[in-house]
Amino acid sequence: MAAVRVEAVLAAAEEQEAEKRRSITVEKELELEYDLGNLLAVDRNPPPAAALRGAGPRREALLRALARDNTQLLVSRLWELPAERAGGAGGPLVAQLPEPTFRLPREKPAPKPRPPTRWEQFARLKGIRRKKKTSLVWDEQAKEWRRRWGYKRAGGDPSRAWLAEVPAGADPGEDQFARLRREKRERVARNELNRLRNLARAHRAGSAVPAAPLHPTGHQDRDELRRVARVARVSTASLGRFQPRLPKEPAEPPSRSGGKKRRFQPLLGNLAAERSRQLELLRDMGSKKPVLDITRAVNKQLRQEEAEAAAANKGKKQSKRGKRGRRQQRPGRSGKKSGARRQPQQQKPAGGGIGGGRRKKA
Repeated sequence: MAAVRVEAVLAAAEEQEAEKRRSITVEKELELEYDLGNLLAVDRNPPPAAALRGAGPRREALLRALARDNTQLLVSRLWELPAERAGGAGGPLVAQLPEPTFRLPREKPAPKPRPPTRWEQFARLKGIRRKKKTSLVWDEQAKEWRRRWGYKRAGGDPSRAWLAEVPAGADPGEDQFARLRREKRERVARNELNRLRNLARAHRAGSAVPAAPLHPTGHQDRDELRRVARVARVSTASLGRFQPRLPKEPAEPPSRSGGKKRRFQPLLGNLAAERSRQLELLRDMGSKKPVLDITRAVNKQLRQEEAEAAAANKGKKQSKRGKRGRRQQRPGRSGKKSGARRQPQQQKPAGGGIGGGRRKKA
């Protein structure tokens, strides 16, 4: 019995060793195509068709084993790449991936480049290049570094200097100190005008305006309380993402503008939902019958009929008003005055004259 047990133990140890060797050694008829830059491996070997028919545990086990073998081949290739320790000798081992060779498709279209501004177009046309200037310059008079612009700038304020140079071609009798002060006032006024223009442009663009304060009496309606609570929530640096929510407040943090945030489908995730969306899009593109929104079409037709009826009624009223005006008005007199002068003639007795009788009979 002891010998049998020893042989069984040895056989089990050999099987374990063979299993370990098999776990890292995978043999394929056709070698896989690798793109280590994208961590991609393409298996061109045809799978056994008989084992993949139907759905069952055998099929799932075969697919799991196939995925495991291909992943092992990909990881073995990654270990062959040059590696280094990140963050010193005790850091993790990091492999240097090569450049990707396979272009992965995009689900969403590529973002469009921002259109150039008018100044960028003008600078490109004139060949103007942007040069960044430092904020500090060396002042030869003070022998120290000073600001290029603003208070205590290098060179000082020219309008406050004790000596002013007369530029070439200027009038010798002109007061140069007065000219410098006048130019400074013009620059200040121009900067103030530009500041007001920027404020007006920001206001037209829909910049965030602070909410009105609460009434001191404490009588606030629901909309005002909701607006003030939203402004108070988004006033933090995280836009209220980490602030505690009220019992009936939505889970999504509000935006600064108060509008709804657009949601996009994830690039990676539910493949079945993505496939159904793409198939539905292809089905709509291939169908000869266009997709029609019945509610929208009916509403559009009703609005068009109402507009036509309103235009027709307006035309009838104008035509009636015009005929009545032509009957009542007389040359050189208005309709109200002529009617007021005719009333005494209609109240004359019948024996007053032939014209009065005829007018009464009519």
